[in-house]
Amino acid sequence: MKLKSLFQDKWGVFGIAIICTLLWGSAFPVLKLSNTELQIAANDPVAQIVFAGMRFLLAGLILLTFLFVTNRRQLIVKRSHLLILILFGTIQTAVQYYFFYIGLSNVSGMQGAILSSSGIFLAVILAHFYYKNDHMNWKKSVGILAGFAGIIIANWGKEFQFDFQLAGEGYMILAGLTSAVATIMTKELATGISPVTLTGWQLTIGATLLLIIGVPQLSENAIIFTGVGWGLLIYAAFLSSIAFALWTSVLKYNKAGEVSIYNFLTPVFGTILSAWLVPGESLNLMVIAAIGFVAFGIIIMNMNYSKKQIAPAGPVIKQKIS
Repeated sequence: MKLKSLFQDKWGVFGIAIICTLLWGSAFPVLKLSNTELQIAANDPVAQIVFAGMRFLLAGLILLTFLFVTNRRQLIVKRSHLLILILFGTIQTAVQYYFFYIGLSNVSGMQGAILSSSGIFLAVILAHFYYKNDHMNWKKSVGILAGFAGIIIANWGKEFQFDFQLAGEGYMILAGLTSAVATIMTKELATGISPVTLTGWQLTIGATLLLIIGVPQLSENAIIFTGVGWGLLIYAAFLSSIAFALWTSVLKYNKAGEVSIYNFLTPVFGTILSAWLVPGESLNLMVIAAIGFVAFGIIIMNMNYSKKQIAPAGPVIKQKIS
């Protein structure tokens, strides 16, 4: 099977989505373990931003090095694509993760898991209004409700705090909105650019902006690296580069709303892996029930696929709802 066909095949898309969400889910315990190992204080957003910048800069450089070795022509982008790469780097990496890391430092982990999923719903809703061939229907509606119910059940029994803070819940919602906008942008602007090229440069540009913002404000000994800490950072960088490259490739050939629904798996994988790897966390019946709801939501959404619905390669449809 050709690579392009794999990204368009129903089960190929499903398998790649599982891999991506599993990698992204593993980031939750990795970040928790990293904060402990590197002695990053929970109330130090600057250190969080700098660590994020280091992670995504390394991820971007991994992809650009891969292009340098395998296909140097793709490493060099057209002059007309420079603005697009800067726009993606600013919005999809710098802005999104600026809001995400600062917001997450000011809310509980369970609130963060639910609020970070807002991008999934917003992407489906935006796709409904933006594309004439990507409308909401009862299957998508049921899938969204089931997936959101699963996310809530996975976190039920934990301590919730419903006090609203702009720099907490507000920033998490803004991160979700930024993610949704970036999803639409990927489908609209990614034509003519290799997914690996797009991902490598946007991660590098966005991470550089995060470091420019964070490093001058970083306190002394805010991050203390160890051998294990470096290992966690390198793993986090690799999972980002691989997952983002695969995800961008899938978005290039499929509808934004139908692909984004698979993001429901990320907090589920994150919960399971955290229970396995992070001391003091364990699975329970509610988490198992949540997995059932999420699986049901994905099955319902997957029933929307047909050969006619798979978006063709090349230029994407740019018809907006007037």
